[in-house]
Amino acid sequence: MNDLTTTQGIVALAAAGVAVVALLFAIVLAVKLRRLRASQRVVMGDHGDRDLVAHSERLEKGFVDLRDWVEEVLAGLDQRVGTAERRIDGCFAHTSLVRYDAYGEMSGQQSSSYALLDSHRSGLVVSSILHREQARVYVKRVRNGESELELSPEEREAIDVAFSPAGNSAS
Repeated sequence: MNDLTTTQGIVALAAAGVAVVALLFAIVLAVKLRRLRASQRVVMGDHGDRDLVAHSERLEKGFVDLRDWVEEVLAGLDQRVGTAERRIDGCFAHTSLVRYDAYGEMSGQQSSSYALLDSHRSGLVVSSILHREQARVYVKRVRNGESELELSPEEREAIDVAFSPAGNSAS
């Protein structure tokens, strides 16, 4: 025991203490490194890449490719939506039906005018004039709210009702 009280013994004890602390520190670092590698495998996968910079470059390239693809698809969708909107503008979207007694004979409003118009106020007005002994059907083309042929008051009303806020209703 005398050897431990000498300078050499104290230095040996101190060295042993430092060695034990270094061993514990090495064990803690080994455990943390194992956890870090497990986390790295979760993030990077089991590709065998151990280079985080190469992996981040691959991820960045993937995101750039994904962004380019999304922008390309978005441009295609914009074009398709534009085409669809132009086609829809030309479809009959505004309609109205006006019923009336053409001959004023109180027959239950059997005559009618039906407007079929697109968003440019163009389309057709179909009028059916019914009488006890005869029926007549008239079709007039409408462009920008006007017709080449003179419109009856009921046909004009059908056009106006088709574009009224209540629109697409029967009157």
